Amino acid sequence: MKKAIRFLISVLLVLPFVSCNEKKASDGKITLTVWESTRGPDEFIKRAGEIYEKTHENIKIKFVNVEVGDAVGQLILDGPAEVGPDVFAAPHDSLGILAIGGHVLANQNPAFVKEKALASCVKALTYDGVMYGYPVSAETYSLFYNRALISDDEVPTSWEGLLEWCEKFKEKNPEKFGFTMEVGAGYYTIIFTTSEGNRLFGESGTDREHSNINSDKSIQGMTFFKKLRSVLNVPASDLDSATLDAAFQAGQVAMYITGLWNVKGFTDAGIDFGVAPLPALPGNNQPAASFSGTRAMFVSAYSDYPKEASDFAEFLMSDEMQKLRFEITGALPSVKMEVDRPYLKGFLTQLDYAFPMPSIPEMKLYWDAMNSASKNIWDGADVKSELDACNMAITGK
Repeated sequence: MKKAIRFLISVLLVLPFVSCNEKKASDGKITLTVWESTRGPDEFIKRAGEIYEKTHENIKIKFVNVEVGDAVGQLILDGPAEVGPDVFAAPHDSLGILAIGGHVLANQNPAFVKEKALASCVKALTYDGVMYGYPVSAETYSLFYNRALISDDEVPTSWEGLLEWCEKFKEKNPEKFGFTMEVGAGYYTIIFTTSEGNRLFGESGTDREHSNINSDKSIQGMTFFKKLRSVLNVPASDLDSATLDAAFQAGQVAMYITGLWNVKGFTDAGIDFGVAPLPALPGNNQPAASFSGTRAMFVSAYSDYPKEASDFAEFLMSDEMQKLRFEITGALPSVKMEVDRPYLKGFLTQLDYAFPMPSIPEMKLYWDAMNSASKNIWDGADVKSELDACNMAITGK
């Protein structure tokens, strides 16, 4: 009887070990599951995996399609059930939820990332003094312009200058628009709140008590934003990204605030376009600050092979892989390296004035609140009242 009990206990002790290592094949090979999106990033992971496997014969890279916007929610469900990834892509503003929840591991080699990555990416992936994730691309948005409608030397360097230029353009071209942007998206309208160093959740983006979204500088900036309605007299609900993308591609818009993701579509449409940094806000003498985003590969806290997973994620930051990713996706590299595209100078200049989207959990409340406030302000609502309501939704006071 005692022998039977001891045998049963030994089986129970072994079972979890077997379950946790189910991805290790009988031939000793390890399978690392990597979650990424389609339409470019998937091809990059597959090709990077093939290259990595040539020098790591005991490792197999398995791509699984999980879109970047769905990864965090799915990881929280799948990770504890041991059916999740070893490595997964996610935007850096999800870091607060991931770190606080214990869903991701801290970097095993933070010194390497600090030395190799862009400063904005390092800052974006640092939470409470600890670095998580391996940056694979950086992004922000800039001012695209159609050279058939506005020459390089005419592109305004200030928002007052842009408003003045658009008024003159409108008189000569009543069927076209001098300027467009997605006015109901807090991702873009945040730029009007950034005068003289005013920043969402403070300089470090971690002040959970003060959003600064209804500060005097924010109110002044969004009041100017409202003035732009005079040259873009269209309701906020009609200024969605799909409509604006199509309008620029059709040659109906002189200037448009958008990002690198539109370069291919505009190029394919035959538009001769340039990219410039954002105009300076009233009273400022440098480009307005924009949100910067970092796409990172995070190592799951539920991975059976954290060392191997970290090594593969770090491999994706190598110059060779960053160049490959740029060639496939067109996204800005996350590391200090030069890439040759005529439109990149405008983005790189804007990155110097960009700041990472805060990654504290309150950031999740920002989007709906600021989107709503931006739409209402554009459509005529009182600026201060809307920003006060936005702050209340974010901070509860």
